[in-house]
Amino acid sequence: MCKKIISIVLVFSLIISNTCIIYADDENEEIDDDTIEVVNQSSDEPVLNSRIAVAYDRKSGNVIWGKNENKRSAMASTTKIMTAIVLIENTDLSQTITVSPKAAGTGGSRLGLKKDDKITMKDLLYGLMLKSGNDAAVAIAENVGVNVEGFACLMNEKAKELGFENTHFVTPHGLDDPEHYTTAYELAKLADYALKNETFAKVVSTKNYTVTINGYPKAISNTNELLGYLDGVNGVKTGFTNNAGRCLVTSVSRNNFDIITVVLQADTKKFRSSDSIKLIEYVYKNYEQLNIKEIVDDKFKKWCDINQGRIQINKCKDNNIELYISELKNDIIPVKKVDKDNIDVEINNLFYFEAPVEKDEIIGSLKVMLNGKNIDVLEVKNMHYIRKNEVGDYLKMFLEQLCG
Repeated sequence: MCKKIISIVLVFSLIISNTCIIYADDENEEIDDDTIEVVNQSSDEPVLNSRIAVAYDRKSGNVIWGKNENKRSAMASTTKIMTAIVLIENTDLSQTITVSPKAAGTGGSRLGLKKDDKITMKDLLYGLMLKSGNDAAVAIAENVGVNVEGFACLMNEKAKELGFENTHFVTPHGLDDPEHYTTAYELAKLADYALKNETFAKVVSTKNYTVTINGYPKAISNTNELLGYLDGVNGVKTGFTNNAGRCLVTSVSRNNFDIITVVLQADTKKFRSSDSIKLIEYVYKNYEQLNIKEIVDDKFKKWCDINQGRIQINKCKDNNIELYISELKNDIIPVKKVDKDNIDVEINNLFYFEAPVEKDEIIGSLKVMLNGKNIDVLEVKNMHYIRKNEVGDYLKMFLEQLCG
């Protein structure tokens, strides 16, 4: 009889445990020690516990370092980056709404909303991004997109507008669903886009805030453990579900060098913190922003000084060709400090033409290389229209020679 009772208790405990795990998200269900592991700076490639990660340069849009960065993954509450930007771009944040029973009953991490509560959209936004409130996410979805499904359509339309090919949303909060996914790379690009919005940037950089529910104040704190802890961190969002693991999207700015790091599928909160710190410190110790436009322009000018006068154009009156190059994809890019002197330029150009030569006609190419690898290819073009000689021109030249 005792064995039977023990078995029943064990089964009941497992059911309760699994029920909690389904809705686990962010700080409400985090059981790890909150102590952040101190990470020593190293020039070695970072070794991460997180199965998926990326370090993304905001200025150029380049991936500085990646680990399975294009692999689809659940994203937990980092979803709320998109929820927030759709809210901000589509709604008056001063608007007051009434919380529905469905929003109030949403599980996981919560702002603590109850049925018929009155709250502004602005306070819902802070509750969404600081407290990671799933109840706030559903309240937003119902009031911006009529319902969760309608709001998901708005989220997916925005993803399509941003050119994402491996991102799809089903919910505004990020609780696990097989059709709800992204990649570390596209999540970094989403965060970069969102941070260009002043309202979003202000919210995610806020450590503590007081929302008002039914006229009563409620103090909330940001779940981002690196905010206020690590130099330069100014956002963005935490997350945790069974399928996504521990997640953290972090925005950092140091000396006008702005990056975003994303870690997904970390085993513990400590790992997501230490992995993020490893990536951040690795980038700032080993990389610097290099103005390759200045390098390319200088080398092209020197090449033109030597070679532009050698270009021959047959049957033209004035051989006054002047060259220019098309725009770089990025004027400034992150480059390893040890490689900053390894930028090279290779120019291939035709040296003989038959007039006329059209304005902006492509007559060559310029390759930009880093350690012998192409990083950009520019077009070398003719700046002015060069006219072909006509009968009158030949007659005039004949008379000039005759009289000369």
